[in-house]
Amino acid sequence: MPIIVDFEKQRAAKGLTVAELADLIGITQANLFVLKSNRGKAIRFSTLEALCRALDCQPGDILRYEAS
Repeated sequence: MPIIVDFEKQRAAKGLTVAELADLIGITQANLFVLKSNRGKAIRFSTLEALCRALDCQPGDILRYEAS
């Protein structure tokens, strides 16, 4: 999929574990791992908003397009 979800730099900069981030944004660790590994087919705007709030970033900081 050409849309990549990449929040690892922001997560590390905040000093959060994957478990802590999942708890902060209200999804399971398994679902966060799906996003982290780019196996997801979609992301809810509410999840994207929660990620941006928890990581203090903009959507463009964690989403990017890569042509296939």
